[in-house]
Amino acid sequence: MASRVEPGLPYPLGVTLRAGGINVALPSETAESVELCLFDASGKEERVELPEKSGHVFHGFIPGIGAGQRYGFRVHGAWDPARGLRHNPHKLLLDPWARAVEGAFGAGEEVFGHHWDDAAKLNEADSAGSVPRSVVVDESFDWGDDTPPRTPLHSTVVYETHVKGLTHTHPDVPEEIRGTYAGLAHPAITSYLTSLGVTSVELLPVHQFVQDSHLEEKGLRNYWGYNSIGFLAPHGEYAAAGDGGGQVAEFKQMVKDLHAAGLEVILDVVYNHTAEGNDQGPTFSLKGIDNGSFYRLVEGDEGHYFDTSGTGNSLNASHPAALGLVMDSLRYWVQEMHVDGFRFDLATTLTRQGGEMDVHSAFLTLVHQDPVLAPVKMIAEPWDTAGYQVGGFPARWSEWNGKYRDDVRDFWRGEEGVLGAFAHRVTGSGDIYGGAPGTGGRDPLCSINFITAHDGFTLHDLTSYDAKHNDANGEGNNDGESDNKSWGCGAEGPTDDDGINELRTRQRKNLLATLLLSHGVPMVLGGDEMGRTQGGNNNAYCQDSEISWFDWSAVDSELVDFTEELTSLRREHPALRPRHFGDVDVEMRRADGPEMGDADWAEPLNKALTIHLTGPRSDGADDVEEFMLMVNGSEGVVEFTVPTRTDSGTDPEAEGLPGWKLVLSTDPEQHVKKRGLAPGQQILVRDRSLTLLHRVD
Repeated sequence: MASRVEPGLPYPLGVTLRAGGINVALPSETAESVELCLFDASGKEERVELPEKSGHVFHGFIPGIGAGQRYGFRVHGAWDPARGLRHNPHKLLLDPWARAVEGAFGAGEEVFGHHWDDAAKLNEADSAGSVPRSVVVDESFDWGDDTPPRTPLHSTVVYETHVKGLTHTHPDVPEEIRGTYAGLAHPAITSYLTSLGVTSVELLPVHQFVQDSHLEEKGLRNYWGYNSIGFLAPHGEYAAAGDGGGQVAEFKQMVKDLHAAGLEVILDVVYNHTAEGNDQGPTFSLKGIDNGSFYRLVEGDEGHYFDTSGTGNSLNASHPAALGLVMDSLRYWVQEMHVDGFRFDLATTLTRQGGEMDVHSAFLTLVHQDPVLAPVKMIAEPWDTAGYQVGGFPARWSEWNGKYRDDVRDFWRGEEGVLGAFAHRVTGSGDIYGGAPGTGGRDPLCSINFITAHDGFTLHDLTSYDAKHNDANGEGNNDGESDNKSWGCGAEGPTDDDGINELRTRQRKNLLATLLLSHGVPMVLGGDEMGRTQGGNNNAYCQDSEISWFDWSAVDSELVDFTEELTSLRREHPALRPRHFGDVDVEMRRADGPEMGDADWAEPLNKALTIHLTGPRSDGADDVEEFMLMVNGSEGVVEFTVPTRTDSGTDPEAEGLPGWKLVLSTDPEQHVKKRGLAPGQQILVRDRSLTLLHRVD
């Protein structure tokens, strides 16, 4: 397969097609030599030692090799686990820069660098028969007139979903492409998403990941995909074209089709750790290439891993090798795959310098100055297992606002003393992101507001269960979060009680309305708008089954319609989605009209509030439009008074000001009426409901 080897170039890293062959470059500070392993159709292996080393990069050029070639690496060097050195040439290693991966990982002892009964002893069993191959990919693709939507943050509505789960049971998606990139791009899906009013599809991990052996032994699978091993390769199982390289073009076509529908593609990326685990884990790639450069080791005890991801290892984001891999991956997905943004799983791990969180970390600095990444959305999950950084990321970033989730859940389930926190969340979390100009304050768009996400209850289950029900996961219901701030409304799970079911429906509407009427960037968990349930399972990471898949035969069409109303209101009215604090005037009023005072906020039993918003008109006219969000989280009916402008010295009757129009309510009786209301008039807002009024000058 390889007649000769030439020096080649030390960059780009990985295996890259060039005229007449492939360039190969692999970095390692600790390796003594590197072999490229080429496999023919029968699986026969040919090893080619890379002839050159520039800096810490081994490289070479092999003529006559083209797209479709299967390959891997064997890295020679010291085996001294106590010093963090885990080179073992008996292990075939995946190219960290591979664009495609074919095959699956085994779980036998042969894929481990050490012996199971002696972690210090080199395992000389060859792993080639139990690990996948990297695939040389031709990146050419006809993008045509593809144009990224570049939806501004203030107009963004994120829809978090799963490539397989969204489409696997959809009756209008052809069976042969259900659960795939091609299925997600089918018109039945794109038309649903656009009519729903979302702008950006955030996909759970699509980087190549590894199935967990302990799950497969129980008949389960890693469904979410937070077990990455290939940061530049789209996961092969999600491709109708298979995993032989065709997954790359299929992913690109999906992005192109979603863009044509006006939808952005955001990837949930897992750079904080890999599937190689801790010192007892397998050797698949980075561990055997340069363990101490790619992973953070315990200082003074380099035989073990510093772990803030909860998976056994953490990427060494203070080292140029690991940082280079992450940055190459990010740029690749933007430049070659045309994606529109990233949500970083456990992003705090990437900010750790010497183990400590640092807002001036090398990773954040590199992202901030990179022109390729400048136009795309960057979203942090601002915590890891050892630190919580909500509000701590730079202004370039938006963040999953965990405080929004918790405070809004608490308010609607009836907790006392949370009205003030709820008011902050609905108006952009100014206590977290605000600040006077010039003081380093951020803006509401830094807050990704969410009430539910893949990790936890669905909206249906949040309002149907007091406790988790994860027995199907095989861990004795001990996995998953126990404090969910959920409320079953008087029953646990399905019930025939009409009163409870009506309350649950109202609560779902309350939560969706709060989310989509709040300042900031809303993220809807895919399926919440249709009443998707996981049967009370709040940790369905291992449920590649009906528990996780969308049930398109049981869609709550009323809830879908209600969600469409909300996204339409948000889209049409700038006052509901300000770019900056101060763009919209916010007044907090008591139910009876006057502005809230300190005593009102301090009253723990107070669960009623009017949020009065005055902002720019949707038609661009100089005058303003106003909204009043009347919120009643109490157990009884509350009489609200429609405020007048007499508080600011204006007589509404003398000025001939128009009245207010009820445009939305989670009370079905009020929602049907959609009636007009005059300043000073009273309106009854039923228990646990909200009503939205609108007025245009």
